[in-house]
Amino acid sequence: MLKFMEILAEEDSDVCEMLGSPEFPLLSKSGDIIIGGAFSVHSQIVASSFSLSDAPDPLICTRLNFREFRFAQTMIFAIEEINKSSSLLPNVSVGYKIFDSCGSTLPSTRAAMGLINGQERTFGNTCSGHSTVHAIVGTSESSSTLVLSQIAGIFQIPVISHFSTCACLSNRKEHPSFFRTIPSDYYQSRALAQLVKYFGWTWVGAVRSDNDYGNNGMATFIEAATKEGICVEYSEAIARTASKEQVERVVRVISRGSAKVLIAFLSYDEMDALLEAALSQNLTGLQWVGSESWITAHHLATMKYSGILYGSIGFAIKKNHILKEFWEETFGCSFQSSLQETKQCSGSERLRDIKNPFTDVSELRISNNVYKAVYAVAHAMHSMLKCGENSEAVVKHIQDVNFSLESGEKVYFDERGDPAATYQLVNWQMNSAGDIVFVVVGSYDASLQSGKEFTINGLNITWVTESFEGPISVCSESCPPGFRQAMIKGKPICCFSCITCAAGEISNSTSEFMLCSPCPLEYWSNEDHNKCVPKVLEFLSYEETMGTLLTAFSLFGAGLTLVVSFVFCWFRHTPLVKASNSELSFFLLFSLTLCFLCSLTFIGRPTDWSCMLRHVAFGITFALCISCILTKTITVVIAFKARTPVNTVPQCLASYQRMGVVGGTFLQVLVCVVWLALAPPFPHKNTIYAAERIILECNLGSSIGFWVVLGYIGLLAVLCLILAFLARKLPDNFNEAKFITFSMLIFSAVWVTFIPAYVSSPGKFTVAVEIFAILASSFGLLFCIFAPKCYILLLKPERNTKNHMMGRDLQKKKLSENDK
Repeated sequence: MLKFMEILAEEDSDVCEMLGSPEFPLLSKSGDIIIGGAFSVHSQIVASSFSLSDAPDPLICTRLNFREFRFAQTMIFAIEEINKSSSLLPNVSVGYKIFDSCGSTLPSTRAAMGLINGQERTFGNTCSGHSTVHAIVGTSESSSTLVLSQIAGIFQIPVISHFSTCACLSNRKEHPSFFRTIPSDYYQSRALAQLVKYFGWTWVGAVRSDNDYGNNGMATFIEAATKEGICVEYSEAIARTASKEQVERVVRVISRGSAKVLIAFLSYDEMDALLEAALSQNLTGLQWVGSESWITAHHLATMKYSGILYGSIGFAIKKNHILKEFWEETFGCSFQSSLQETKQCSGSERLRDIKNPFTDVSELRISNNVYKAVYAVAHAMHSMLKCGENSEAVVKHIQDVNFSLESGEKVYFDERGDPAATYQLVNWQMNSAGDIVFVVVGSYDASLQSGKEFTINGLNITWVTESFEGPISVCSESCPPGFRQAMIKGKPICCFSCITCAAGEISNSTSEFMLCSPCPLEYWSNEDHNKCVPKVLEFLSYEETMGTLLTAFSLFGAGLTLVVSFVFCWFRHTPLVKASNSELSFFLLFSLTLCFLCSLTFIGRPTDWSCMLRHVAFGITFALCISCILTKTITVVIAFKARTPVNTVPQCLASYQRMGVVGGTFLQVLVCVVWLALAPPFPHKNTIYAAERIILECNLGSSIGFWVVLGYIGLLAVLCLILAFLARKLPDNFNEAKFITFSMLIFSAVWVTFIPAYVSSPGKFTVAVEIFAILASSFGLLFCIFAPKCYILLLKPERNTKNHMMGRDLQKKKLSENDK
């Protein structure tokens, strides 16, 4: 084997030409069981001329791929290891037949036919009806594997791929006999989307291979990224056969983009082409996020590309050390220093001092997949032979395999033929010697619960920039607290403008898709719209200007009424006070004092007691007041309708007027008691009228009760007005009916105006309107009824005589008699 590799190192053209034909096996060995292999030992096809008259030339493949050749040697090593085993397939020899798929679908088709039928061309001979291989390991490219799986599936020959990750291969209807030892891109693409989300990159560029691997993987990534709120600025494709100009165009698109993170879902060869073009255009400063195809490719981790790829991060297949024996056998060395008969292995032995992917065993990740694939076939064949079944049952037994390697790694397949989806998160860093090394900084296990798949040590990550927190790649900076994101027409959702939250809404984070959320019912946004604060409680208080003024007027009115009462008390024995019905006058002054004071119950924070007291006190005091005036009016009318002036007030009239006052007030008390018993007023927080504040008010409990109370007062006032109007022509010296008429007109005007103002006034102004109506009507009654009397009592005492009043009366009678 060593001699054969030495020949390869020389890269003799004849040897390369022999190995470059997919029509013949690259390597083969006979055995009781034959395992087929298809690897892209060469990665380019020599174009040949086509003629309608001549048979086409055989396909010739060039550009030796050492990495793929290492996969082939891994397969051979695993088979030789199985042949030496006494527990696995004892007394059964395992052979192999390995073809070169040349990294393309057409050579893969020929390789598939060669594996199944024994050779690519039958030259007219019919097929034997039996496949020459029991299972096939390969290929590395998803597109080639699709062809291989479809052909092999017809004959129920299992295909186990070590490197084909396209999620399309998990479709059991189209690929019933396909298995793989590498996770599907269904998981990798979602893992990449979550990785990008984890680091807060919402604005990324994307480049992919223009084949099944790249197109399907990128489509899945974009779908998952969109759900995570990530926007893709551009998504470019590179075909394996793309010209230099096409690849350079892709690099120009990348360099013109504003995204600082590039998702590279590229195959091995396309990555080579892209890097060469990027190097020529000096494309630097990007954070590369790679797929498993190239993220651990050592031939890229050189000083040549370090300026471009330094700090790259991506998911890789878990590496293993299963090929230690292979290395020791190949180079005749040992990793155990205790063995004196052999030299010490360094792990980086070279053929002819040439460093290439074949000689590098520091990253045995995909090779480990080849190793597992061979062992899966061996375990399936062992189970099949043990059960005495024929070779047609190989697919069933591969589906059921479940074993562990010597390293402890378990090998099994799910119902779609996929292994457990586990990855290592790899970061490109530089060691002390200045070489690029792949450092594992995390892991991903799709079998864990949602949200726990990732294990990332962000402190150990090296970025493309010097920033400790990594690059920032966003289309628009996150909105600060107090703002929300607003879409920009024609732009992706990651590109937005920031708009201040509306009144009553806040945003207190800087996360993506930040929206303004409304504050709870009793809270409101502060000036910065980043915090909900309790709403301002609004009610008419004693401390504010309006409340202070109304309180002052209320107390002034009550004080003035007391002064009038004192004046009337002082002059209670004078003719004017006696003629004014002093008892009713004092009742009226007492009720007016209560009317002024009841307005104070409307000021201050509403409580259960204050809400009930304010309306009841208002209704009863005004009913008492108007009842006094009504009784006084009736008394005046009766007195002046009497024929004998000396008998102005009958003795029994005093009892009647007391009954009138009490009766008129009692009805109002009865209405208030029923109101309080059935639906009393209560404090209420009004959040409907003003969104930014809470209006503390007294809910009427029953609107009917309130309007009945107000209506009863209005009824008494109307009766007073009518009677006073009818008595307006009584003698001038004691025409109290005229003053009562004026007072009732003012009273009625105030309360008729009050109704629309009360209904339309907002918040605390409703209470202010009600207080104003109480004070205005109270002052109107006080001045209209008592001001003329106080004027005579204090300023015109000469008129406060019985002769004066009677003289004027007799004079009028004489004049009236002369007129007759």
